[in-house]
Amino acid sequence: MAELVSLTRQGAVAVITVNNPPVNALSPGVPEGIVECIEQVDADPAVRAAVLIGFGQTFIAGADIKEFGKITSGRKPRGDGLHPLLTRLENCSKPIVAAIHGTAFGGGLEVAMACHYRVAVLSAQVGQPEVKLGIIPGAGGTQRLPRLAGVAKAVEMCALGDPVRASDARDCGIVDAIVDGDGHDDLLRGAIEFSRQAGAKSGPPPKTRDRNEKLLDDGSHPAIFERARDMTARKRRGFLAPQKAIDAVEAATRLSFDDGLRREAELFRECLFSEQSKALIHAFFGERTVRKIPDVPLDTPLLDIRTAAVVGAGTMGGGITMAYLNAGIPVILQEASQPLLDRGLAAIRKNYERSVERGRLTRESAEQKMSMIRPALGYDGFNEADIVIEAVFESMELKKKVFAELDKAARPDAILASNTSTLDIDEIASMTRRPRQVVGHHFFSPANVMRLLEIVRGQQTSKTVLATSMALARRLRKVGVLVGNCRGFVGNRMFGPYRREAQFLVEEGASVREVDEALEDFGMAMGPLATGDLAGLDVGWRIRKEYRHLEPEGVRQPLLEDRLCELGRYGQKTQAGWYRYAEDRSRREDPEVEHIVEQVVERAKIPQRKISRDEIADRCIYALVNEGARILEEGYALRPVDIDIIYLNGYGFPAYRGGPMWHADTVGLRKVCERIREFEKQHGHWWKPAPLLEQLAAEGKTLAEWDQARSAKQSAQA
Repeated sequence: MAELVSLTRQGAVAVITVNNPPVNALSPGVPEGIVECIEQVDADPAVRAAVLIGFGQTFIAGADIKEFGKITSGRKPRGDGLHPLLTRLENCSKPIVAAIHGTAFGGGLEVAMACHYRVAVLSAQVGQPEVKLGIIPGAGGTQRLPRLAGVAKAVEMCALGDPVRASDARDCGIVDAIVDGDGHDDLLRGAIEFSRQAGAKSGPPPKTRDRNEKLLDDGSHPAIFERARDMTARKRRGFLAPQKAIDAVEAATRLSFDDGLRREAELFRECLFSEQSKALIHAFFGERTVRKIPDVPLDTPLLDIRTAAVVGAGTMGGGITMAYLNAGIPVILQEASQPLLDRGLAAIRKNYERSVERGRLTRESAEQKMSMIRPALGYDGFNEADIVIEAVFESMELKKKVFAELDKAARPDAILASNTSTLDIDEIASMTRRPRQVVGHHFFSPANVMRLLEIVRGQQTSKTVLATSMALARRLRKVGVLVGNCRGFVGNRMFGPYRREAQFLVEEGASVREVDEALEDFGMAMGPLATGDLAGLDVGWRIRKEYRHLEPEGVRQPLLEDRLCELGRYGQKTQAGWYRYAEDRSRREDPEVEHIVEQVVERAKIPQRKISRDEIADRCIYALVNEGARILEEGYALRPVDIDIIYLNGYGFPAYRGGPMWHADTVGLRKVCERIREFEKQHGHWWKPAPLLEQLAAEGKTLAEWDQARSAKQSAQA
């Protein structure tokens, strides 16, 4: 207890401090330590009240997620869970005040709600984000929260999992008071003063479990739950936990507190043992795993990134500029002509103005960000930049020209990063005298919004540049994933076969709508054909024309998308691609596309047939999996989870399926491999199963097991 939880006295107020860095998680030992302190508080006649506070940067950020894995794997978790602690908190004869700074999420908020009072600094946040792990609050959160915040707010917080600011938490009743100041010491002083006042009150301290006034049904409850279910069906399409969270909050309005706890526990276990929860927890830990590069030590020195330069003020360049500005890094934004530069600056300003209109940004903040841009028509000032990001058209000839110029204009120690999505980083680096400083930084559009950053390692990219790139990704609020240098890297190399099959399916008889709907029903954020329209069909067309001479002979290539591009149908940007688009970018099926399909199919003599939605989904998803297995075997991705994180954050793969490689393990590699062999017989040798898939299917193993065995072998050799 002495290491994790301590007890001190400030007059008649006891201070219970949790010290379990870095986030004061409720790991085994912490709940028991708090209980031991409460016993001392209750037994000490000189103590009138107590404060429960976290040491360091936060209150209690939540439970130890690793303990959930022990439960689902049949192992006994350490400790007795949170309920004994929460019961002891509520039953303490002296008022206990939770003092919140940083975050009180999940189990942290459940602990705070079991205290008799809650105070917070203005910068604090509270929340029940468990649904993002595929579970629901399991320690009374769905029962205590509606008693404090009201039914509607509790449903929203438990079903969506989004954080709530301290001021909002006070307004709805979760927090009793906001204390002055913002630091730990300010919070402690304010909490002690609040505790003294609470300790002076007569009678037993108030228990959250007994506060039923906000549960009284004024006739609005049915409408609240109906709206919530409709809302989560739209915003969390396909997710199990949000609906279960609503069920649990509804139980609070219909059952006694104890019966509500039992119902919450039933729903919690249903979620915890679901495939969705396992997948989401896999993704949670995966985002931390991808930060680790085996041959780049944690103590690798980093370069200081204080100023950036971006070449190209188009869609990608503008988005990348905003990503840097949002991280507080000034940007020199360069374009080839004044009209292009003006257009780029106007687009950035428009994006910030839209954020102001939506209340996400103050006008002062927007203007401050715009003031951090230094427009440039040449390379003046580039010798001041610590990193230069090239974001010109996807043309090798153009990019090589730009890098030859940057090699002369930029400081010798500056990082030169290319935003290429497919091109050879080593060939680009060959135009410089500093290939060790060259790296790929593949942002995803819109770059100021999308979380993924593929960091492409060239043959000579230095470890310092890689370590700096990974750290910079976090600073930009991106998920950085290291990938090898092959055509398309990881994400787009896999995306090629995925979209290839989508086009083949249309050529063979499926409608455009059927293909997209089948993948959207699977859980993809957007179907593959609609995604092409969003990205711009001309981007892939330009790349295909440049690399057509490298395509292997005898491999069938889709015909339709090239034909659409020849007709000027580039997607949303031209209001016509696979679909027809209105001014607001809403899409509708286009009879003209049906006519184009008929012409192409008739000319190529492609037989037509009715295609099931299962076949549509299997062909597209297993094309991803098969190519992903090849990438792993060839070493262009470090681990299966790296591929999963790329697809979850950059390509709209459903989070509750864990990513394509995790999904394949869940289905079973033997089953996946058998289906791929069927497609090979039906459609051609490009469907040949990846050797790694065949090997693991024959051995009855998973990709996760293969990765664990490989990692253990590498560690032993090291």
